[in-house]
Amino acid sequence: MEVNLISDTITRPTQGMLDAMMSATVGDDVFKEDPTVNEFEERVAQLFGKEAALFFPSGTMANQTAIKVHTQPGEQLICDHFAHIFNYEGGGISFNSGVSCKLIEGTRGMITAEQVEAAINPPDFYHSPLTSLVEIENTTNKGGGACYDFSELQRIRAVCDKHNLSYHLDGARLWNAVVAKGENFLQYGNLFDSISVCFSKGLGCPVGSVVVGSKDFIHKALRVRKIFGGGMRQAGYFAAAGIYALDNHIESLAIDHQKASEIGAILATKSSIQKVEQVETNIVIFELNTECISEQKFNKFLDDHQIRIIAMGGGKLRMVTHRDYTDSMHEYLISVLERLD
Repeated sequence: MEVNLISDTITRPTQGMLDAMMSATVGDDVFKEDPTVNEFEERVAQLFGKEAALFFPSGTMANQTAIKVHTQPGEQLICDHFAHIFNYEGGGISFNSGVSCKLIEGTRGMITAEQVEAAINPPDFYHSPLTSLVEIENTTNKGGGACYDFSELQRIRAVCDKHNLSYHLDGARLWNAVVAKGENFLQYGNLFDSISVCFSKGLGCPVGSVVVGSKDFIHKALRVRKIFGGGMRQAGYFAAAGIYALDNHIESLAIDHQKASEIGAILATKSSIQKVEQVETNIVIFELNTECISEQKFNKFLDDHQIRIIAMGGGKLRMVTHRDYTDSMHEYLISVLERLD
């Protein structure tokens, strides 16, 4: 049996999602004439209580567009040193926006209001970059699917208001955070100036992310998306997948979380595993006890059992549960992990 846990991006559309895609009514979205895209954007905007939304082909483009709209060249944004926008978006912040990052060493990818305030450059000190944006990631990818305490996000909002800073949320896996914490999407929409959410991870769509914000923000984002080459034509086929996911795939994320928790619990009992990060959602990050087993030997052990995972660097390994990770796959993986010393 092959088990692929490298990411939740490997998910494929369900039959119900494919049926919705194939029956979608489409038009030319570059002219804003695709009715299914328009419906999808309206649905996501309403979900977060925002005025407008814009559909993107990727989460990276969605985040990079938001940063471009919020900042000017030469300015600086604040984010955690684990942030996806800094580590995994190809240096786009500097290339696309001419903006630098003030990196904060938070806890599992999460920063505090006190850290944010301490990182703000004095606005009248023209020798340093002007701080203009605070970026948050929830859940944190490199932090092991960790979820922010919402009260801390509110405190960071207060710091942003005090210093006239914009506030963007990379919510690629925000669906997971909301399900895990029993929260709602409106509270996030009320807090952040802009939010990006991904549909091609836990929700199982083949393509796409959406950015929500004010009408003025989305109007500006539309122009930036065009510049970045993100205009799509009959994108309603993909938007239909997003609508189907909103209606059918959010609540089931709790199943992914439970499976990840069980994987983490098994790993924590093994002497060959040095550390397992706290498991809150669908990501399990762990480190090997190299006195017991080398990374090469561990990977061969998994390869021999047709189990695929991914390295995060710095000796950290990651497993990500997802919709296509079935109960039988889970039972098989647990049985294999039980054989570890």
